[in-house]
Amino acid sequence: MSNLKLSPAAIELKAQMHTKDQLPKMHADAILPTLPEGDLWVFGYGSLLWRPGFEYIEKVDGRIYGYHRALCVSSWVHRGTPEHPGLVLGLDRGGSCTGKLFRISEEIKQEVASYLYDRELPTMVYNARIIKIHRKGGEPINALTFIVDPDHPQYSQVKAPQELANIVATAKGIYGNSLDYLLSTLEHLREDGIYDGHLEAVAAHL
Repeated sequence: MSNLKLSPAAIELKAQMHTKDQLPKMHADAILPTLPEGDLWVFGYGSLLWRPGFEYIEKVDGRIYGYHRALCVSSWVHRGTPEHPGLVLGLDRGGSCTGKLFRISEEIKQEVASYLYDRELPTMVYNARIIKIHRKGGEPINALTFIVDPDHPQYSQVKAPQELANIVATAKGIYGNSLDYLLSTLEHLREDGIYDGHLEAVAAHL
């Protein structure tokens, strides 16, 4: 797999990020993790499930403990605006979360990591971390993932499903609306046999 590259969709997205004033490269000043030696594993729990944007050589089930999937990030760019924020997913403290582990070839891991930093850290609402993920049918592995920063102004403390649904139903950003984001994530979770009662409760109010 020596010729792995970012997918065409990822290349287009990365180009858009560098041309939109709404997406400053704030991660240049971030404390980024040292990538493990060898291939890179990435843990996806939200949009990476249905739009990873990079090529990978393996995808397996994984679970992280100590964090859960939540609509806890006010989206000012991707799925909303500063005037009318949408909501996207983050890994919030407590519980556990089942998602997918993607294995990326060592030969392109720096390029993929850079793409993910551009994608996930335009406003630094997430912290990039290397965290132990429990792999289905195998030993735990260290993987790159993105944890919400509860001290960031974009962190949302709205928890009630009806309130979350009201926000999701009307917000729209440069990559589409919050409703499509939620429904696409739910569709892929269901396809993968993952039930998320929190997101299902929000969808029930839409």
